[in-house]
Amino acid sequence: MFRKLYKQLHKRIRLLHNKGREPYLSLSKILGFYPDNLQIYEQALLHKSSSVETDDGKWLNNERLEFLGDGILDAAVADIVYKRYPNKREGFLTNTRSKIVQRETMNKVAVQLGLDQMVVYSTKINSHNNHMYGNALEALIGAIYLDQGYDVCYKFIRDVMIEKYIDVDTLVRKEINFKSNLIEWSQKNKISISFDLIESFTDHDGNPVFQSAIKLLGEQIGIGIGYSKKESQQAASKMAVKRLRTDKELQQRISATKKKKTGELTDEKEFSDLPEEETV
Repeated sequence: MFRKLYKQLHKRIRLLHNKGREPYLSLSKILGFYPDNLQIYEQALLHKSSSVETDDGKWLNNERLEFLGDGILDAAVADIVYKRYPNKREGFLTNTRSKIVQRETMNKVAVQLGLDQMVVYSTKINSHNNHMYGNALEALIGAIYLDQGYDVCYKFIRDVMIEKYIDVDTLVRKEINFKSNLIEWSQKNKISISFDLIESFTDHDGNPVFQSAIKLLGEQIGIGIGYSKKESQQAASKMAVKRLRTDKELQQRISATKKKKTGELTDEKEFSDLPEEETV
């Protein structure tokens, strides 16, 4: 017990003697513990727009840590959701995890934690129009994992991120934004997407009705009808996402067309990452 107290005291003393101690104190307050390797946390908060060149010519930023943190976040949230809802089916669990780890949620949590005041980035970047802070949060998770191990990382995700800042039960009831998910997915996979208004007409009560279609790499994959363009696009997106998740022939055609245009294949896992229609 004495050794443990000594170790904590040693961390505290070392923390207070670091240059720019205020950021480190703020960081320890966010984490709930004193980090061992402060440099890895500095890197987690370093956006690629402000990359630093090392002595051996490599550029240092938080992208690799973000990759690591993203994987750990998925695994931890899957475990948390699985235990929280023991009687729910796989589709419900998949959607709940997706809603928790989605960029919009991570960005909000990052701001609530105060990371928006700590991320280092170029002033040329508009932080309001991207997911910089959510990405930094994922990088921070990667840093915690490397510095403290999985158990501490899991506890941070469960007790700090989710319990304090995410109302999971409310999030579960939130309707999935299929259009937003589809656009994000297409950008991530470098696949062109278009939303086209096919026609508009009036129903028997005189209300305007819109029909929209979605094309990926020029192939129509979804059609939707609604009482607004937005509603019709959302319906078309829902159909498109379902087809992308389940239609193996469509997946092969999209992947083949992408390869012809970019030289890159789309991994099968990328299709399964799209949100699934909720099954209670």
